[in-house]
Amino acid sequence: MPGYRQLSHNRDFTVLWIGDTVSELGSALSMFVFPLIAYALSGSALTAAVVEAAYLGGLCATLLPAGVLADRVDRRRIMLVSSATGCVAYTSLALAGATGRLTLPHLVVVALVTGVAAGAFNPAQTSAIRSVVTTEDLPTALSQNQARQHVASLLGGPLGGTLYAVTRWLPFAVDAVSFAIACLTVSRVRTDLSAPHRRHEPLRRQLTEGFGFMWARPFFRTLLAWSSMTNLVVNALFFVVVLRMVQAEVPAAQIGLVSTAAGVGGLLGAALAPTLIHRLPTGRLTVLVGWACCVPLVPLAFSARPWTACASTFFLLLLNPVGNAGISSYRMAVTPDHLQGRVGSTSQFVSMSVMPLAPLLGGWLLEHQGGTVAIGALVVASALLAVLLTSSRSIRSVPRPSEWVLEPVPAPVA
Repeated sequence: MPGYRQLSHNRDFTVLWIGDTVSELGSALSMFVFPLIAYALSGSALTAAVVEAAYLGGLCATLLPAGVLADRVDRRRIMLVSSATGCVAYTSLALAGATGRLTLPHLVVVALVTGVAAGAFNPAQTSAIRSVVTTEDLPTALSQNQARQHVASLLGGPLGGTLYAVTRWLPFAVDAVSFAIACLTVSRVRTDLSAPHRRHEPLRRQLTEGFGFMWARPFFRTLLAWSSMTNLVVNALFFVVVLRMVQAEVPAAQIGLVSTAAGVGGLLGAALAPTLIHRLPTGRLTVLVGWACCVPLVPLAFSARPWTACASTFFLLLLNPVGNAGISSYRMAVTPDHLQGRVGSTSQFVSMSVMPLAPLLGGWLLEHQGGTVAIGALVVASALLAVLLTSSRSIRSVPRPSEWVLEPVPAPVA
């Protein structure tokens, strides 16, 4: 079974991973302080939600056309332009904060622009990984990618809280530097990241081909519904949890510990991921992850303490990297190369399309129903979604990676 040691000899993957990890950490700092600054400027939970919704809206709106670009344009160029855009945008926030001109509209615009940049970057980065990693190494590579995200969660909250305590704009300055580092690492990749040559096709067909590929397969069709609704419910719930702590004047450092708990759980899960993915059937593993997105949330309905949020987040994220890496490996393994960008972007788009509503839903429930009722309703919704996965035969029947049947679909010729 391939492992992390073998993958460490893959220079281009390592270069990409280091740059993306630094950039992910910088973005974690900014995303941590966005609602804190917005709430400090406005005093409204709904207004704080608008800033996060702007970022998620920009990301989701860009994913589908970005998937077409990733299958048409040099992927290195897309990643460079996206990283440079993030660097400029966060530099503008840092300068505004340093000169005392930081405003709520400026926060919203930067959140939207950086969301668009992230939406353009993600399909290109996913396609680049497929170019530099063999099929055999995919589960390990994507597990390491999950570890990257949880490193950011582990350090992002505490570091963001510490920098925010020094001065509000400092996290944005650090994020700008992280994007500059990402530009440097992408430029050092040696593998040819150009897209496959294809004949000209109508834009509408290009946009829908990735969705059609996934919709024709029951496993992916069920996952599209489950992932989008789970993202809505879980993110709305944790927005409620964080805003309750902000309203209760819990110190930013303690709020940051929730991200730390998420990072620790995610890192442990990422370390276990390659072994579990190769030994357990992918379908049963997916069902297990579905329940892992529900059961750890139950204590939040009875306690609003930071330590309860830390424990729930830790167990929620423990199996999340395993599920993400296993499902993504299966998707990338069965997807033809000329569809990698669009299938990846379609998967992200559908799963994240409702996420801009998550902070708005959480903010509305918190202001109109109270924290206890809001969290209880969202926990019940997560349980119903876990039942959806459990009842699907197409999910349960997918075997372990050694038994995957890859579809020999040829790429269109130029």
